[in-house]
Amino acid sequence: MSENARLTKAAGIVGFATLLSRIFGFVRDVVIAWHFGAGLGSDAFFVAFRIPNLLRRLFAEGSLSIAFVPVFTEYIKEWGTEEAFRFARSAIRLLSVLLAFTAVAGILLSPIIVRVIAPGFAEFPDKLNLTITLTRLMFPYVILICLVALCGGILNVLGHFSAPALAPVFLNIAMIGSLFLISPRLTQPAMGLAMGVLLGGMLQLALQIPFLIQNRFLFWKKADFYHPGLKRVGALMLPAVFGAAVYQINILVGTLLASLLPEGSVSYLYYADRLVQFPLGIFAVAAATAVLPSLSRQAAEKDFHAMKGTFAYAFNFVLFITIPAMVGLIVLREPIVALLFKRGAFDHETTRMTADALLYYGVGLWAFSAVRIVLSTFYALQDTVTPVKIASVSIVANIIFGIILMQWMAHGGLALATSLASMVNLVFLIRALKGKMGTLDWRNISASACKTLISSVIMGVGVGFTGMHLIPGGQGSSVGLLFGLTGSIFSGLILYGCCSRILKSPELESILGMIRKGVKRAKAWG
Repeated sequence: MSENARLTKAAGIVGFATLLSRIFGFVRDVVIAWHFGAGLGSDAFFVAFRIPNLLRRLFAEGSLSIAFVPVFTEYIKEWGTEEAFRFARSAIRLLSVLLAFTAVAGILLSPIIVRVIAPGFAEFPDKLNLTITLTRLMFPYVILICLVALCGGILNVLGHFSAPALAPVFLNIAMIGSLFLISPRLTQPAMGLAMGVLLGGMLQLALQIPFLIQNRFLFWKKADFYHPGLKRVGALMLPAVFGAAVYQINILVGTLLASLLPEGSVSYLYYADRLVQFPLGIFAVAAATAVLPSLSRQAAEKDFHAMKGTFAYAFNFVLFITIPAMVGLIVLREPIVALLFKRGAFDHETTRMTADALLYYGVGLWAFSAVRIVLSTFYALQDTVTPVKIASVSIVANIIFGIILMQWMAHGGLALATSLASMVNLVFLIRALKGKMGTLDWRNISASACKTLISSVIMGVGVGFTGMHLIPGGQGSSVGLLFGLTGSIFSGLILYGCCSRILKSPELESILGMIRKGVKRAKAWG
């Protein structure tokens, strides 16, 4: 299988698993809302879960894999699989000890931590005590999820993507199951939900083990507690963690600026961002996850020509998916928001305001996605410092754009500022990447991107025309919106596919080729 075909297949697997995770996550939130509503139990759980969740975002999601995958790949290339496995076993053992100390410290310091992140709870002793108890109960989840991230990195390098990608689904299933099977048997139902989080972490880790063994990675084999490669992982991981913190700072800055605007502005931005994160997580994050092992392998071999080809393919592949998604979100923004949120206190005006935020966030979807691919290229080159420096510049740009644009565009200006800052981030990252890899094949990249843009614009006109007839005024009943959006999206997919086929977009040919192979394989098995 060619590198591009392998990348397409891996991205498809991760994207489909991410879609399942998002669906189960939505079901989970609905079930939690049904059981707890908005009260003492839900407030205590969400604050308590935020702490291990923050550590998961800083360490497990991204930074650990970013630091480990390139070094592990290099060990496979330079020293062989057995030495690479010895390094990985050392990483697991040292990480387990460090995480155990972290969990114990977190459990002991929970009263202080809760009072810092939720100072208002001090006025309600019952809520404060419950939050502290839930925090202590869920802190060991940090151990489990970081080990899941490390095991997932090992499997991705070995060419297995399905188990790591499906792991979040098991967390959501465990939390949903705990609400029906554990919570009703307890005096405080929120305790059952916290137990579900721990159970979900165990299931996520257990899912990885059979596939690691299948790939001949045996935990129990001899390995030193400390391996020289761990020092390099630590050196790469520290800037990556700071980079994740920079992103959280960016969100905080946007929230602070929005708090200066009329009431509801923070909520408009939150709901719109959730909608943008859906295609971003399914397509861009999936492609970045799939491309990192390939780029790391080529970097270890010092094959920069192949790296340039893989980068160009991944870059164009992401644009091929996210540019039409961007156009679709912009054209159908109001009926999408109405279908998902318009009920109860979420009225017509709130729908319109949220749709405005979605418009300006949507403009930057292609840049948000492309940045992920460029970042993966830096990480494959074992450079985590440059992206952090450039991210700091983008934060400053976001603040400046936000302060200026919010004067005339209110919350829409803040959303547009985020999009413009991401474009600035992308431009500076590409300039820095040129210094590391030399001139990239921008002629072919631009030609493919132009085909994608032309097909997307034609699709957007068709979707807009269809939506005018199926969803008059962009409003209506939930059933009418569902059928109208389904018809509009389906017509858009057909139109986009036909235009891409006429223009001979290579990304479409690659996807169709993978589908044909899958059909042939299924027939052979049948």
